[in-house]
Amino acid sequence: MNRRDALKVGAVGVAAVAATSLTGCGGASAKPAAPAAACHGGGPKVLGKHTVVVIGAGFGGLTVANNLKRIDSNFDVCVIEKNDTFMSCPVSNTYLGRLEGMNLGTFIHDYAQPVEKYGYAFLHAEVKAIDRAKKEVHTTKGIVQYDILVMSPGIDYNYEGQFGWDAKKIAHIKRTAPAALIPGSEHVVLDRLMTNLEDGDVIITVPAGKYRCPPAPFERASMIAAYMKKEDLGGKVIILNETNKIAKGAAFKESWKEIFGDKVEHHDFCKIVDVDPAKKTIKYIQKVPTGEKDKDGEPIMKEVHHERPYGMLNLIPHNKANPVVAMSGVETTKDGFGKVLMNGCSFRTKTDENIYAVGDVIGHGLPPSGQSANWAGKQCALEIAHRLHGKPYTLEVEKTPVSAGNVCYSMVGDNPEEAIMVTHDFSYNGTTIVGKGNVPKDAATGKFRSTSTAKALHDWYRGIMGDLFA
Repeated sequence: MNRRDALKVGAVGVAAVAATSLTGCGGASAKPAAPAAACHGGGPKVLGKHTVVVIGAGFGGLTVANNLKRIDSNFDVCVIEKNDTFMSCPVSNTYLGRLEGMNLGTFIHDYAQPVEKYGYAFLHAEVKAIDRAKKEVHTTKGIVQYDILVMSPGIDYNYEGQFGWDAKKIAHIKRTAPAALIPGSEHVVLDRLMTNLEDGDVIITVPAGKYRCPPAPFERASMIAAYMKKEDLGGKVIILNETNKIAKGAAFKESWKEIFGDKVEHHDFCKIVDVDPAKKTIKYIQKVPTGEKDKDGEPIMKEVHHERPYGMLNLIPHNKANPVVAMSGVETTKDGFGKVLMNGCSFRTKTDENIYAVGDVIGHGLPPSGQSANWAGKQCALEIAHRLHGKPYTLEVEKTPVSAGNVCYSMVGDNPEEAIMVTHDFSYNGTTIVGKGNVPKDAATGKFRSTSTAKALHDWYRGIMGDLFA
């Protein structure tokens, strides 16, 4: 980070803190709690009550809050967010590629602008507990009461479940091999590691199960390879994938082969066993075909143990729902992630009619992306607004399929900038909302990547930031 970037990051941080200090959990629309409720035998202070409380001010939560106030400025809305600034994970990989005009300040925004424009309350605090019976959210600043709660808390990492490491080792791994799927200092650390990289392989791991932004590890591989190529660094980008699935797989493979040659390697069925940051080595077990087939014609696999050195490691562990979901006590899926079970096509939870969910944690079959969270946030806001106005509402996707409900771009090359994309059409199958993807080719070249798609990536980012931050 150069001096100008540092000043920009510092400035938006101050602006966000100023916004939270001014609005607190109050704001013009807050309903103060009765004096008797402010203290229960020395217990936490009740800050106030709001009609709608939104936990999380990422792509989903911020969209819900903004759109509720757009629909009706009289709606009483409070947003609770633990971070003092917003950082966009989508498109941030372009900074690792050192693309022209992209810096850390490009992805960091302050919350002051939407707070001032729409007039909702904003509390900078961390959620510690949720009492559904009392309709209370307990935070590090005090208690916030609600009529309707919207959860958009994002993800957490499941190092313990995947590796069984203790807290000390997990903290060490986060400092030396950050996952960088959660906005914040992880991206700064990853950038520093890359800047200090000399010759040596860069290893990126890809987890099994649901994780935030499935194309992200593969776009990151492309951007780091672009940086290594520009800096004439030795070594390769090695992708250790726990499965054989690659989001936008054909498009990425085409790009890697034609832009980087053998600079990017992808390895299937690699189960990470351990990491030694001191020795800079990673141990994993890979399933490889023996060349023989079983009685059903399926290839017989064998396990091969590897210990590989690295110059830089981007260890992405299994993802799980943010702990806020467990605090709420709503019913979730029994897999390792713990997605919130939804009420049919609705964004209301199956368990509690007064709790809604958007973003990464929803149980709908939508691709986890910034665009999907934005789409879901708008639908959720419409659903809640109709409820508050006492009117029935049928979600758009329940009436008719939504074309290109999600559009996701990935930058794959630099000089010239080239990108690939996937679109998803959303539909309701009678049980849940699902998305069907399509990865188009450029009509002129017959290839998946194009300079026009790279331009569309930048246009999309400017558009959605404008939507979120007024």
